[in-house]
Amino acid sequence: MTIIKNVQQCVKNLIILSVLSFSFFSQAAINQNQLGANYSVNQQQINFRIFSANATKVELYLYDQATGVEEVAQYSLTKDNNDIWSTTLDVNALDPRLSNTIYYGYRVWGPNWPYNAAWEKGTNVGFISDVDAQGNRFNPNKLLSDPYAKELSHDHLTPQWNDGTIYASGPSYRNIDSGLQAPKGILLAADSQSIGIKPTRALKDDIIYEVNVRGLTKNDTSIPEQFRGTYQGAALKAQYLADLGISAVEFLPVQETQNETNDMVTSTDGDNYWGYMTLNYFAPDRRYASDKSAGGPTKEFKAMVKAFHDKGIKVFIDVVYNHTGEGGAWINGDSSTYNLYSWRGLDNSTYYSLTNDKQHSWDNTGVGGNYNTVNPIAQDLIIDSLEYWQTTLGVDGFRFDLASVLGNTCEHGCFNFDKMASNNALNRIINEFTERPTWGGQGSDFIAEPWAIGGNSYQVGGFPAGWSEWNGKYRDTLRKDQNLLGAEDTTLGELANIFTGSASLYQDDGRAPWNSVNFVVAHDGLTLKDLYSCNSSNNSQLWPYGPSDGGESNNHSWDQGWYNQAQEQRKAARNGFALLMLSAGTPMITGGDEYLRSIQCNNNPYNLDSIANWLNFDWSADQQNFNTFAKRMIEFRKNHPSLRPASFYQGIDTNSNYMEQLVWFQPDGNVASGQYFNDANNHAIAYRIDSSEFNEQTSAIYVAYNGWSGNVNFTLPWPGAGKNWYRVTDTSNWNEGENTVKPVGSEDFIGGEYTSYGLNGRAILVLIAK
Repeated sequence: MTIIKNVQQCVKNLIILSVLSFSFFSQAAINQNQLGANYSVNQQQINFRIFSANATKVELYLYDQATGVEEVAQYSLTKDNNDIWSTTLDVNALDPRLSNTIYYGYRVWGPNWPYNAAWEKGTNVGFISDVDAQGNRFNPNKLLSDPYAKELSHDHLTPQWNDGTIYASGPSYRNIDSGLQAPKGILLAADSQSIGIKPTRALKDDIIYEVNVRGLTKNDTSIPEQFRGTYQGAALKAQYLADLGISAVEFLPVQETQNETNDMVTSTDGDNYWGYMTLNYFAPDRRYASDKSAGGPTKEFKAMVKAFHDKGIKVFIDVVYNHTGEGGAWINGDSSTYNLYSWRGLDNSTYYSLTNDKQHSWDNTGVGGNYNTVNPIAQDLIIDSLEYWQTTLGVDGFRFDLASVLGNTCEHGCFNFDKMASNNALNRIINEFTERPTWGGQGSDFIAEPWAIGGNSYQVGGFPAGWSEWNGKYRDTLRKDQNLLGAEDTTLGELANIFTGSASLYQDDGRAPWNSVNFVVAHDGLTLKDLYSCNSSNNSQLWPYGPSDGGESNNHSWDQGWYNQAQEQRKAARNGFALLMLSAGTPMITGGDEYLRSIQCNNNPYNLDSIANWLNFDWSADQQNFNTFAKRMIEFRKNHPSLRPASFYQGIDTNSNYMEQLVWFQPDGNVASGQYFNDANNHAIAYRIDSSEFNEQTSAIYVAYNGWSGNVNFTLPWPGAGKNWYRVTDTSNWNEGENTVKPVGSEDFIGGEYTSYGLNGRAILVLIAK
């Protein structure tokens, strides 16, 4: 028996080693250079590996505490033929002070600052220049964090240390040593914590809810106080979002960003609420963790992902690979003074796009310079990071901030978006990962913000196959039609295009309606409530509603006039939300849309980590009614697959008189002609979708939109043999309340073909045939 048990144990050990080896080598197919700090399979060695093509010396520094102490040990790294610097340490030979958490960072020398044995921390021994002709910015006085670190110990600025000059180069700061205060990487061992079962739902069937992790629960008294504003707090809202009908939660950036100094009291100077200044592409932001100990943020993030997966909800994250939190030049025109946190101090020209003379950053982001998405090594980091978030942390999809930068094909001295270039980051992502199939299954969802700043970076509809996009033209067209009647022309043909999946943007390159991520508002701009309540933005208010700088001046917003204003504003919001749910494509709402959240016309609240910007769940009667309206419109969309087509409606052409799956009607009941569609003086339209082809219980859906201020009579079309029309909703003011959208089975009888229906001004009618 003892022999049998020993054999069984040996087999068990072999299986475990096989699994560990498979995990190790399967990961190598992605992170081929095995960069980062990792334990060996037997946990007896630690491998430190970092890339730098231009460094001449790299030293590893180990610490037993995050701040305030000198290093426990330091080691020189060796460079191989692939420009990988590495060292392997024996765990049992380490200083006993490193037996718990190991913090680490790097000091790097190069051509602009060659190594000199006489150098000591805080001196300029060996210094030649802050930047040389090749763009090198090496400075050994700056302790650099590992771009592949799985967690960071803290942000560069904290309430205890708010002096950013220690990280800067330039004549005033180059000799300041940052080691005592700089963030360090944290060495983490692998774990087997569950992320639950990933949903396989098709993107076309998703309702996306965009929200900030902190803002989702920071002001929610139903969440225990210690968990408000954290991953664990967000996990406790999974049921709320499921009840709302949300199937994919999209978190604003959760990769480590500079936010520890958000003061939340009286000033917004330097505050970073949204999180678009990334400090590390692998580390979950520790500020969103209730457990901030080593490994705590990672474990808590994975537990949150599992909580959403258990409710059938996907987790998307907003990723910022177009720039980093290192920023740009401190002073315009000064090439010497830049921050050195990580990438810039390791290999500036590898990780950043530079000007022709390599003295400055090339900037299509407006926040300090482009990440060098053309360079294969910089691309590797993007790919490796995505793989980590997808596989280890359980993320189901990604929204890419200013994604046009990832389509750049020019490394230094220029910018050129080219979707056809096989070597750009956009195509590499699609080629190396599995896009979720049209009808659902294993894979990831990839969504681009298809614009940046300057050059040919505005690319709505211009991304390669495999990519979905935020459809900015959907947003602008709908806003202009609702809010700028008589001021800006919007034709019914343009509306028909966006309501049916924006074929003009996506059909020509083989993409589908669901590749259009439709939205009326996003985090970046006015809220749904404020879009229909504000004539212009107001970002100069006092805390907690401001002040905020920047922001778009052309919001296409309107306060709905002076008569019956508050009710008209609520109706306009119902219209915007309803049209979003009735449009082919993938709808996205922003946290708070479901109850008409307002931040008093601030359209750029990126810096407001305040009670005004956090979600509020103490609702008025009007907000509760709107929440019911939103829930039922989401439910209606889910109940009708014909609103979520996998391909463009057959025969859709606004110049034709008949469409097989969808027919457009003038208010008088006649099929709409191309002339009617293209006349900017027409503002009322209706369409009938044949639902029978989609295996729905109802045979047809009829939607009428009256964009005029006065009533319009609509003559109803044929509902189907033996069928009549029943009203699901009429967004008119007379129908406002808790029952604006009828629950399934309680729709109001209207009548059959040729029935005349008087629809109030600026209102939407939805009927089903049964």
